[in-house]
Amino acid sequence: MKKPQPGGGQIAVLIVLFFLLVWEAAVSLSQIPVYLLPAPSRILQTLFEHPQLYAQASLLTLGEAFAGLLIGLLAGVLIASLLTLMPGLEEGVMTLAILLKSTPLVAIAPLLTIWLGFGILPKIIITALLTFFPVLVNVLSGLQKAENHHLELFHSWHASRGEVFRYLRAPNALPYLFAALKISAPLALIGAVVAEWTGASGGLGRVMWLAYTNLNLPFLFAAIFILAAAGMSLYRLTVWLERRIIFWQSHPEP
Repeated sequence: MKKPQPGGGQIAVLIVLFFLLVWEAAVSLSQIPVYLLPAPSRILQTLFEHPQLYAQASLLTLGEAFAGLLIGLLAGVLIASLLTLMPGLEEGVMTLAILLKSTPLVAIAPLLTIWLGFGILPKIIITALLTFFPVLVNVLSGLQKAENHHLELFHSWHASRGEVFRYLRAPNALPYLFAALKISAPLALIGAVVAEWTGASGGLGRVMWLAYTNLNLPFLFAAIFILAAAGMSLYRLTVWLERRIIFWQSHPEP
């Protein structure tokens, strides 16, 4: 009888645990000062000693990230759909999108903070700008890559442009959409944190900034651990949704 093989999720957990054990041993054996590199046990102790602080900061940052991701996702899908139905607009719109993508967000974030204040709105806008471009490019590629013989078949049925889009192009673009989400979901967390660094009253970015200015590395790494766990969870959630929504495709076991 063939032995069951461990799934990808189990292997990922084992790799992370192995990495943390090596980190712990290296810090202990080398006696690295805590202000240079804290051990994982010290970082976890910090998390357990300040659960309310990190819970409130995490909720705020995750809320900003989700809101920005949703706006970036909707904007990317809508504009990609518009460019597919009206291809004459593609060159001009994509030029503007590339210019926006090429602009450093670390330069835009302080301006938005000055204009809109220290609330969550600037953070959501920065996150949306960061996640918008991958969604736009991937979804547009998926919508435009319909097979010629499928298009000819729809044309032989005298299908309208809207029907071709709904029944052929949109299903064809779903794998590209989820590929974009696998990139954009972790990026949303980065966007929210970077925006919080430029000025915020709360959130993991503010916790990290205050810890950095005080050389409190256990506090800093505790926030990094939360962000890493959130990023991995978002990626796994995206893979899970992909497996259930695009059920007609074969997927490797997670």
